[in-house]
Amino acid sequence: MPKISVIIPCYFNELNIPTTVQELKTNETLFPADVAFEYVMVDDGSKDNTLEELKKFKATYPEQVKIIKLSGNFGSYNAIQAGMKYATGDCTVVIAADLQDPPELMVKMYEYWQKGVKLVVANRNDREDAFTSRIFAEQYQKLIRKHALANLPKGGFDYCLFDRQLREQVVNMGENNTNSLYLLMWLKYDYVAIPYTRKARKAGTSRWTVSKKIKLFVDSFVSFSYFPLRLITIGGLVLGLISLLYAAYVIFAHLTGNIEVQGWTTMMVVFLLVAAFQMISIGIIGEYLWRNLEASRKRPAYIVDEIH
Repeated sequence: MPKISVIIPCYFNELNIPTTVQELKTNETLFPADVAFEYVMVDDGSKDNTLEELKKFKATYPEQVKIIKLSGNFGSYNAIQAGMKYATGDCTVVIAADLQDPPELMVKMYEYWQKGVKLVVANRNDREDAFTSRIFAEQYQKLIRKHALANLPKGGFDYCLFDRQLREQVVNMGENNTNSLYLLMWLKYDYVAIPYTRKARKAGTSRWTVSKKIKLFVDSFVSFSYFPLRLITIGGLVLGLISLLYAAYVIFAHLTGNIEVQGWTTMMVVFLLVAAFQMISIGIIGEYLWRNLEASRKRPAYIVDEIH
């Protein structure tokens, strides 16, 4: 009997859980009778009644539900890693608790998996989100595709199904400060992408803040690309060339007597430009060094408080 592990990271989702549970159970009826389901619900440090709602789900379906309570908020991608560690299915699905992604798409994903496809992603070809969120997501995906993961599907993805083999490989990596799902892309397996439209959120308020988006953006680049470092090198070469040309001009002007004792404004502009470039460069290098320090400490990406 094949078993599907459904990992759902939860953070301030008390209003979503009852509807999510109902739709997940309805979704089971679309599958063949011999398919078993395991729901790995990861409470990522919620401070509302999310855990109580998850316990109700567990009490109703004790054989199917596993609750992993983290000691605090470690971020959705670390929560997904925790779910991967405790999942036991032959294949795994990751889906959000707010049901902006359609559960019924799992059926098609599962059919591809039965045919031997180890990774099936639902990529967003459109989304019913706010304008600013759409713009950020679109630009983020474009930059990641261009400079980090060329095999990433257009529109990106958060909703996917993958084989046990891939799950174990991601768990064994034990990486911190990374996008756990994009590690699946880094593994370079062939995959199938199913386009869909991401729905608007029906209940609750998204906790996907600007600061978390920025951290994800930085983590994704530092984890999968050396482009920022290459950009520093290119910037340094360009500034060096400009400085060389300007130095040649100053020497020529001095030798021909066409230069006056002035240039305070020019000197300050050049100084501020170079100083700004140096500070940005140090900041980018610091991001890489900090993550190396985090890796050398070997601290876990999350702390499990309770397992139900």
